[in-house]
Order: sequence, then structure tokens, then C-alpha cells
Amino acid sequence: MRVFDPHIHMTSRTTDDYRRMADAGVRAVVEPAFWLGQPRTNPGSFADYFDSLLGWEPYRASQFGIRHHATIALNPKEANDPRCKGVLELLPRYLDKDGVVAVGEIGYDAMTPAEDEAFAAQLDLAVAFELPALVHTPHRDKAAGTRRTLDVVAASGIAAERVAVDHLNEVTVAPVKDSGCWMGFSIYPDTKMTPPRMVEILKAYGTERVLVNSAADWGHSDPLLTVATGEAMLAAGFTEDDVDRVLWRNPIAFYAQSGRLDLAMDTAPQDTFAGSSIKRGGS
Repeated sequence: MRVFDPHIHMTSRTTDDYRRMADAGVRAVVEPAFWLGQPRTNPGSFADYFDSLLGWEPYRASQFGIRHHATIALNPKEANDPRCKGVLELLPRYLDKDGVVAVGEIGYDAMTPAEDEAFAAQLDLAVAFELPALVHTPHRDKAAGTRRTLDVVAASGIAAERVAVDHLNEVTVAPVKDSGCWMGFSIYPDTKMTPPRMVEILKAYGTERVLVNSAADWGHSDPLLTVATGEAMLAAGFTEDDVDRVLWRNPIAFYAQSGRLDLAMDTAPQDTFAGSSIKRGGS
């Protein structure tokens, strides 16, 4: 089983996690910019963080044979802090860099006017820089938040197939599927989704445009729950090809839209790259 985790916060994880992931078949990851866990007080702290996502973290991952990419954004939670508004002016410097494969995480936390402004502005940046967008749905009032998210995406003019709406569940998957956006699911020990629930969703909605991630961070999370989901799929009668599509080929298809996905040639068979705009050499 080969795994591409399309949403994981490795800055919060240890080198032991990288080792476990590599041993279990994780070969590539995308790390979205996210909340530190406490407030950042100025845009300069974001610059340091973004630099780490594009420099130190790919190096750390490479020690274990894992390819690391990032998405860059002002996250929804911190969009509410006036001290962080200047980050929006900082973003173009980073969205132009190799290794950045989407704008994200963007979207909603509490669905405030400040979040509306930051969300719309960053969708505009995704269009301007010809990047996909990774969208966070709120933890509370998720159904209403997902509907509002899809309305903002539709109004922005970005193509639906260039948007992944993440942290979905049984209540929110149908409208996202109908919208044409990609459907993202975070597998967690206690919250969000579990492997058995994910299997039931795959039975009901199929494997197209589905992204399964661990979203592992500094909280109670597990970077190997992508692998556990693949094992649950096999136990439920899905084929190895189904698992490979969900855990490997789908993330490649989504992030290859950036034109910046850089996977070493020995990470996948030649035909995996057919028809996609994946870099095959150094960045």
C-alpha cells in the first residue's frame, strides 16, 4: 500500500512519526499552513513559519524518503485577529514559490465577516496564481458552514475541480459532491471521521474526487489513520486498485493541478504520471 497524505501538519510531529509513516507506506505529504495553537502576534511570525514549511520541513521529510509539499494561507481562525491582516499582503511572495501546491487552509472557523473577507481574498489569489484551494469547513454548525463555503466558492469564479472542501462527514458530503469540488475527509481517533465510517461513505458515494487525510497535528491525532482506512477498505471488499486510487492517485490528481507537484520517479510507476502536470526533477 502506498499513501499520499494530502493534509497533515508535520511541524507538530516528531521524526519518529516520519519513520513510522515511511515504514507503513506513506511516500508523500502535503502540509497546509494552520493555527499554531496560540495566537501569533504579527505577520513576521507567519513569514518565519512559511519559511520553515518550505525549507526545514521538506528536508526533515526527505531523511525518511517522504516527499513534502505545502499549502500557504492565512488560516480562518487567525483571520479574525486584526494583528494578522497584514499576512494577506505577505502571501503573494510565498504563493509564487516551488513546493507550494495550493492556497490553504482557507475557509471558515466561526463564520465571521473577517473570515468572509479573508476567504474571498484568498480564493482570488488562488485564481491569480493558478493554484488549487484547500478549504477548511468549521467545526461547529458544519452543515450551514459547508453551504456558505460552497456559495463563496461559486461566487469566486474558481473552477470547482480546483477546490477541495475538507473535514467533511455524512451530513456534508452530498452537497460538496454535487458542487463538483473535491471531497476531503480527516480520519481522527475520536472526532471527525473513523475508518469504518469512511468505508461506508465510499460505498455510498464512490472513490472519485475523494481525498482521505489524517490531518495529524499537535492534538489527539494519528498519522497512520490513512493506512488504517486503506486496511478497512480492503476488509470491506474494496480492491487494491480502489485503495491505491483513494490514498495515492487522487491526491496526485488534485495537487498536480498546481503544476508544482514534485515526486521522485521511484515513488510511483510511470503510468501514474500520465496526463498530469507533475514535475519530475528538482524544484
